[in-house]
Amino acid sequence: MSADSPTLGGRLPGWPPFVRELDATLSVHSQYVLSGNLYDSFLAPAADVAGPARLLPLRELLWESLRSSGFSCLVVYDPVDGVQVLPEAGDGIGDEAQRAAEQLLGKLKTNEKPSLEGLQKYLAAVARPSEKVRAAFLLDSASRIARTPTEMEPAERDFFRFCAKLSRSALPVRVAGPRPKPLYNPVLWLVERPGDLPPWLTAGNETIREITIPRPHLGDRQETARLLARAFGVTDVDTDPSAAATCDAFAEQADGLTLQSMIEVTRLAKERNVDLADLPDAVRTYKLGVLDNPWSRGHLRRRVLEGEKRVPERVIGQPQAVTKTLDILKRAVLGLSGAQATRSGSRPRGVLFFAGPTGVGKTELAKAITELVFGDESAYLRFDMSEFSGEGSGDRLIGAPPGYVGHEAGGELTNAVREDPFRVILFDEIEKGHPRILDKFLQILEDGRLTDGRGNTVHFSESILIFTSNLGMYVPSAQGGQREQNIHPGMPYEDIEQRIKAAVADHFTTVLNRPELLNRFGDNVVVFDFIGPDAADKIFDLQFGNICRRVAEEHRLMLTVRGDAMTTLRSWCTAELEKGGRGIGMALESSFVNPLARALFDRELGDDEQITVAGLRREGGIVHVDLA
Repeated sequence: MSADSPTLGGRLPGWPPFVRELDATLSVHSQYVLSGNLYDSFLAPAADVAGPARLLPLRELLWESLRSSGFSCLVVYDPVDGVQVLPEAGDGIGDEAQRAAEQLLGKLKTNEKPSLEGLQKYLAAVARPSEKVRAAFLLDSASRIARTPTEMEPAERDFFRFCAKLSRSALPVRVAGPRPKPLYNPVLWLVERPGDLPPWLTAGNETIREITIPRPHLGDRQETARLLARAFGVTDVDTDPSAAATCDAFAEQADGLTLQSMIEVTRLAKERNVDLADLPDAVRTYKLGVLDNPWSRGHLRRRVLEGEKRVPERVIGQPQAVTKTLDILKRAVLGLSGAQATRSGSRPRGVLFFAGPTGVGKTELAKAITELVFGDESAYLRFDMSEFSGEGSGDRLIGAPPGYVGHEAGGELTNAVREDPFRVILFDEIEKGHPRILDKFLQILEDGRLTDGRGNTVHFSESILIFTSNLGMYVPSAQGGQREQNIHPGMPYEDIEQRIKAAVADHFTTVLNRPELLNRFGDNVVVFDFIGPDAADKIFDLQFGNICRRVAEEHRLMLTVRGDAMTTLRSWCTAELEKGGRGIGMALESSFVNPLARALFDRELGDDEQITVAGLRREGGIVHVDLA
């Protein structure tokens, strides 16, 4: 039976579905447990036929719907404000509500905070009325009534036992008016989670109905955006195509927000003198909590254009990887990442998956991008995923769930992004993370947000995410047993790219059974090549120059290496190209820095002294330098 049928919710067209569900079942349920999106505002039809829709908080929404069924008042209890009656006295309807409440409950003290025993009497007076008065009793913040739902004090246990019995002994009330048939005077529980009440209260109890209040969908946000446009002087959005497009964009950007948050965004925009057309930017400010947007700085395009010359000088021997990375970065700067999707505004600014041999510049390229966009390579945040191989280690990223040790501290990832959402975030060796932890990235890549252990939402819409991997270097042998090398130095780049992409796809689809995660990466897989001989020579010269500069800075020595010794050192350090630039650095350290330090350590050194390495020799696996 549909929610709009005459017998199930059709009496309140245009009202939220959960209100229509409650209204339609008042004849069969005496208590309701409402959970979910309790603190939002909700769309309700106009008070008069010709007026616009209204945005009402939950208490007012419930009262307005109950009033249409002939209810005289809504009695509200919460642990802070005590007992109140809605609507409040002061006009004809409010005074009538006060009289109806006192007819059932007796004389009420303002903001009275009854004991649990006193609360029982009020509940019984409403649910089993001695007078023909329709009223409802709302228990707000009901999650706080008991210390825990499973370990209750005797008084708490007796209270809930009473409520369980009351749900079965409640009496329907018949009154003249819009709904003359018998309806229960309902008890409404507002809880953060259904599990906050004792499980035996609702389990198998057909007189208690549990209703989850959902977050607003796109249609709700679009209608709300049109209502809020009135704050900018636009009363008829449908006759203004530009305003209609802005309202739709506002609704899309507000994905994940409540309608109350959209109201607050509008208030923020008005305070900052932002026009209706700039509301999406106000959403970004509201979500991130920062006013400055590095992505909107005018000089960023110029920096990226300059980066086409600077980055290849820093990441040597990877022209294809650098070009594709800069293309994706340009797309991010223009805000076109995921532009083909229906909703792309909330996704990360850029997503990159760096794959290929070790030591060829993947991390260096991540640092170069960070320096290019944010002016400081230290703005990048790195997570070594080998540290997250255990299923429970994901708590380090997003924080422990409520009730666990360290819950209040939050997660390393979520805390860092909340502190500064404009970041490059590097997840190194992603294949080593536990599959359950990798599932967290599905939400980040698709929706651009993640909820931490404390229930706070963190937004990644202004971040660049970079994943690195060594997948594809080795594959299982066709004969079984040990793995065999899949790619080799000297192979054409096209073959390396094809083999590595195939290995990455096989890992996520077959090994991890996470094809949906692979789909989120899409064509953003950037494959790095082996270091070639020419690139190895450049890397060698660069690292050797760093050594000479360090010696000069630390000890004010002028270091030179003669031709034959330099040729020997170069050949030793660039012999194993499969180890990449990192291998060149390690070879320089073992074949040059270590023996040089040994030769200089016991020598009296003077300022501006000239040190010349005349030769290098290996004796029993130990390298020695001959100083001239």
